[in-house]
Amino acid sequence: MRPLPLPEWDESLERVVDDMNGQPLNVHSLMANHPDLLNAWWDYRNYSVAGGALEQRDCELVILRVAVHMRSWYEWASHVDRGLAAGISEDEIERVRKGPGATDWSERDAILLEAVDELVFERAISKSTLEILSEYLDARQVMDVIAIHGMYVTLACIINTWGLELDDHIQAKLPEACSENAFNAEKGG
Repeated sequence: MRPLPLPEWDESLERVVDDMNGQPLNVHSLMANHPDLLNAWWDYRNYSVAGGALEQRDCELVILRVAVHMRSWYEWASHVDRGLAAGISEDEIERVRKGPGATDWSERDAILLEAVDELVFERAISKSTLEILSEYLDARQVMDVIAIHGMYVTLACIINTWGLELDDHIQAKLPEACSENAFNAEKGG
């Protein structure tokens, strides 16, 4: 399956096209092959991209860590720029690949990354991690960590199944040090 060219999109997807100012991403064009799914997913996507109840920085840390676990260059690269805009430094973005045990994380960032790791490996956040995480996030925010993690796991599976190419305009925004070769050579997880 390939990304569907915009002229071939089902008319039911007009709101998606409008939301993306007539320039949907490759991932949206791929999902346009299944209009019912893309329509059902769209509100969840918008909620998740905005961070839900999370601060945008926290949301981007979650998404970047999921991208590492899912070995999804497309998701990683798509959220490097968003992470930078949300106040994550280039150094921190690179450290996301090493995970919560990397040096120089604040306790807050480390426990957030640990929660994502536990969701991936244990399919739940442990009581001990939740206790510490709850010092920084309320119950709604913790639910959003779980939900955003799940949405990006699903999205990465779709992307990885069809080998989706990164959008050219996203590639052009990436810092020099951020390359697909570097991402693939230094996979964390």
